Amino acid sequence: MSAKSELRLTDTNAASDSKGRTWGLEGGLFWWLIGGIIVFFVLLVVLNVSLAMSFVAALVPVLICLAYIFALRQGKPPGYDRDCFEYLISGRGFSPQAGQNLNHPLL
Repeated sequence: MSAKSELRLTDTNAASDSKGRTWGLEGGLFWWLIGGIIVFFVLLVVLNVSLAMSFVAALVPVLICLAYIFALRQGKPPGYDRDCFEYLISGRGFSPQAGQNLNHPLL
């Protein structure tokens, strides 16, 4: 067999790359939870706010972040959250509206 007829194999890295998981959350989404915990401790220790007030103040952003993570990021394709926000702001985009043009000449 000549060298030209041999089959050449190369790695293509065609599989999608995972960003990993921490505490069941994909990629770096757990950092949002860490941020809420940091807010709690800064209010409690540095600013000397009461335990209940620190907990409530830190719970609000954590709950908002958890709602964002589980509704728009976790298990969704990349860019899903941006697409949802863009749809809310500007509507459908360039696609035709269903049922709008019933008198189309080609129908």
